Amino acid sequence: MKAIIPVAGLGSRLRPHTFTRPKVLLNVAGKPILGHILDHLVASGIDQVTLIVGSMGDLIETYVRKHYSIPFEFVVQQEARGLAHAVHLGLTAEDREVLVILGDTIFEFDLTHVLSTMADSAIAVKTVEDPRRFGVVETRDELVTRLVEKPENPKSNLVIVGIYLIREAQQLKSSIEMLFERNLTTRGEFQLTDALQLMIEQEIPIRTFPVNNWFDCGKPETLLETNRHLLSKLPAEARQSDGVVIIPPVFIHPEAVIEQAIIGPHATIGQGATVRSAMVRDAILGEGAHVEDALVAGSLVGNNAVVKGSFHRYNLGDSSAIVEGTGDEL
Repeated sequence: MKAIIPVAGLGSRLRPHTFTRPKVLLNVAGKPILGHILDHLVASGIDQVTLIVGSMGDLIETYVRKHYSIPFEFVVQQEARGLAHAVHLGLTAEDREVLVILGDTIFEFDLTHVLSTMADSAIAVKTVEDPRRFGVVETRDELVTRLVEKPENPKSNLVIVGIYLIREAQQLKSSIEMLFERNLTTRGEFQLTDALQLMIEQEIPIRTFPVNNWFDCGKPETLLETNRHLLSKLPAEARQSDGVVIIPPVFIHPEAVIEQAIIGPHATIGQGATVRSAMVRDAILGEGAHVEDALVAGSLVGNNAVVKGSFHRYNLGDSSAIVEGTGDEL
């Protein structure tokens, strides 16, 4: 089966980090967001992936081709016209079944079971307290009867969580093209939710399946929350040395340098990062980041960024520097 993964979003809520790299390449628990998604797909037997990329698509292509060997196609979305538009770019006349997964969502469920047992098209759902930020699902006897994108007055607390198994790929393609022809947009964009609603109105059955563990990586606070959860599933860090205290769960890249430091809990230390005379907890340090004489907590520190000083909460982009005191040099 083919998977379509839209990854062209600007990631504006994760700036300054997304000024220099796509959101899906941000590190969480030792690998990029996209790496967690692709690992799950490959393990479930997906043998072809189409990635819908944006302005920094070359960085995504470089990462993917370096780490994965299954066939990939990269399609550039020149203009942000909505999720349905992005998915349409990935659909071809030959497609019969497709799996659509949003590129900023890490999930935990048995995808192999879903692929093998769901005969009809199906969407992943979860019950939430405030469904107004999501596509809302109304059902009857396990069948979806109505889908509404971000309604002000939702009639259900069941929402779409960004995973779509489409058994009728050509009908989805036609429904999206109908949106284009009629210029049917929601909040100025062509929505996948609206295309699926057109399929329902054509009496194409769409069912639901539950996903309890899914993680939105779209904001610094949710990225750190996802990091905490994924780290809790990793084996204990084996590295031990004089002057270093490790409080699990953590991920420390083998090429990171840790001296006279306390790491953890819930810390991810990237490749080539240095932590010296410092404490790092509930934080993600990017590749080549340098933390010295500081306590870093609840923070994102970008690639090759430098922090020297005392305690603060940081959201520090790539190649930035914060040096406190006088007479210090980078």
